[in-house]
Amino acid sequence: MNWSDHAIWWHVYPLGFLGNGRRKLPDLADWLDHLLTLGCNGLMLGPVFAAESHGYDTTDHFRVDPRLGTEADLVALIDKARSRGVRVMLDGVFNHVGRSYPQFRAGAADWFVPAGDDFQVFEGHRNLVTLNHANPAVADQVAGVLDYWTSRGVDAWRLDAAYAVPVPFWRTVTDRVRAKHPGVWFSGEIIHGDYSAYVVEGGLDTVTQYELWKAIWSSLNDTNPHELAWALTRHNEMLATFAPQTFVGNHDVTRIASRLTEPRHLPHALAVLFTVGGVPSVYAGDERGWRAVKQERAGGDDAIRPEFPPAPDDLGTDGSEIQHLHQQLIGIRRRHPWLVRATTEMHTLGDGVMAYTLMTEAGRLAVALNFGGRRVAAKLPPAAWSHEAGDATIDPSGAVDLPSLAWSIASAP
Repeated sequence: MNWSDHAIWWHVYPLGFLGNGRRKLPDLADWLDHLLTLGCNGLMLGPVFAAESHGYDTTDHFRVDPRLGTEADLVALIDKARSRGVRVMLDGVFNHVGRSYPQFRAGAADWFVPAGDDFQVFEGHRNLVTLNHANPAVADQVAGVLDYWTSRGVDAWRLDAAYAVPVPFWRTVTDRVRAKHPGVWFSGEIIHGDYSAYVVEGGLDTVTQYELWKAIWSSLNDTNPHELAWALTRHNEMLATFAPQTFVGNHDVTRIASRLTEPRHLPHALAVLFTVGGVPSVYAGDERGWRAVKQERAGGDDAIRPEFPPAPDDLGTDGSEIQHLHQQLIGIRRRHPWLVRATTEMHTLGDGVMAYTLMTEAGRLAVALNFGGRRVAAKLPPAAWSHEAGDATIDPSGAVDLPSLAWSIASAP
């Protein structure tokens, strides 16, 4: 296994987390114990480079945003994380830049894509000017940025809006960076399209599994396990090529606790996240069941990117039972690390009920979920099933009786 096969990420949006300049990156070191207590071993950071506002309108890829501190602050955080066995991922925004970017201010037109009297922008956002990825100077710049910060201890990169960048461009820069840093891990933000192409042709290691994210909350809200089952079939196909980056929350979407119409479905969503193949991440605050809705308006992301208290002890006890559930499920993941590339086999799929197994030579895991409000039965293969989590028990015969909204996870040799 590569180091990334053991990674479970805790995802932080630093500008919001640290209060937009009220605190600096060194304060994140105080949260490493919280990350480790959850069972995570990776710190995924949102944008940390100089930018005009929200961090995705970059003005200088080689400078840490002054609102967050200095380069020395970032390197010190990376060093402290590494001393605790925690990997660090940075957010690389290389599809677009802010209008204060040096090459834009200098009128370097060949760095950008013309559009009428102006230049092409990202998804209608005038302040996000699209880079010209056909220009070799742009590839040189991106490869240089990746090399600069990877040389300072960064282990992994989230490539923002990777879906908007021509696939061959990614191969150009990732090959160059891997030649110097063979252990670096690249995760592309892909919302739709041919996920595997970004790995096979683009040279990325993984992509964000938005199909699975949507299917988890949508199938639970609709009491329709068939949608999730279809997504898991697609997920199996991806696992033949790569281990997708899985999640039920991030800095761009409504929090899972607000997305689910039935609060008692939260364990079901987390059970899927932490049992199916892939590399999971937890968006900071979700482990306490925080609620927030993303809105399509200026400032519509603010609610899902809030400021955190100075230290974990300041969180109080609200949501501590949800944090315990995360710890329990991540603990299962840690005991069965082979799950990272395990495919799902469906055994029961019916009206509001789903039961599946994951299996390798290293072991077996069984999951049974009741999506609905009536008692249902599910059938799994017979085995010496040992209860791991949930409010129902899987019999050695494979039979499981699931009361309303019950769920169960069991393992076997």
